[in-house]
Amino acid sequence: MVKSIGIISIKGGVGKTSVTSALAASLANDFGKKVLVVDGNFTAPNLGLHLGLVNPETTIQQVIDGKIKAKDAIYQTEYGFDILPGALIYGNKIKLSPFKLNEKLREVRRLYDLILIDSSPNMNDEVLSAMLASDELIVVTTPDYVTLSTTLRAIKLAKEKKTPIIGLVVNKAYGKDFELSLQEIEEASGVSVLAVLNHDTDVLKALSECVPSTMHDRSSNVNTEYRKLAAALAGEEYEESGFWEKMKRVFSFSHSVPKQEVNRSVLKNERRANPFYM
Repeated sequence: MVKSIGIISIKGGVGKTSVTSALAASLANDFGKKVLVVDGNFTAPNLGLHLGLVNPETTIQQVIDGKIKAKDAIYQTEYGFDILPGALIYGNKIKLSPFKLNEKLREVRRLYDLILIDSSPNMNDEVLSAMLASDELIVVTTPDYVTLSTTLRAIKLAKEKKTPIIGLVVNKAYGKDFELSLQEIEEASGVSVLAVLNHDTDVLKALSECVPSTMHDRSSNVNTEYRKLAAALAGEEYEESGFWEKMKRVFSFSHSVPKQEVNRSVLKNERRANPFYM
């Protein structure tokens, strides 16, 4: 039984696509999951570009239009997971209904442990189709008032469509006093924060090389946070792998446990009790 997870936000530039590819790489390589990523941004797809797939012959738009089956538009990446990409330029206006993506993915669900859907950042039928094709959602935001306002709209829409939100990912955090705190974000949204991803130029370097950040510099703090989130999503324990990572864990005992660590522990335990993950 496959879980499909929609990665959503109703604002461009928050790093939603980077989050999708990084999580997919960690789930596949660190936790042995068979993962498919789907570009649900039909009018402006760029998930393929993040992975060096510039001009795919078969695409999600052809699948939605009924020209080919979903299995015929799936590509293997060199990073351990598969992708169903979109065409940067598609000659026809696709005939989209909010239920069509879910319908088209049914034939390939049994082939994977997890499907991650990178949604459109616009309030339209594309983001609705991602929500309706997902068993649950992760909302990506940044710690500022402007983005939080759009995050609240995304959460409201998800609740209206009755698609569960398992948590927020706070991306591009600088750790400055002027940023919204986790408490403020959680209180405003009513949703738990599962990960805080600090601004890291190595993420930009990985993007320039078309590599998921979790496959680029595995020692960085942001990629450690990604792996911890992937572990929780997989319902598995996260084990520190490096010396400095283990030392940080030892010296953190004297401090309070970060809120996102607690939230991930709750999610991990829920996964273990869920028959989807048994």
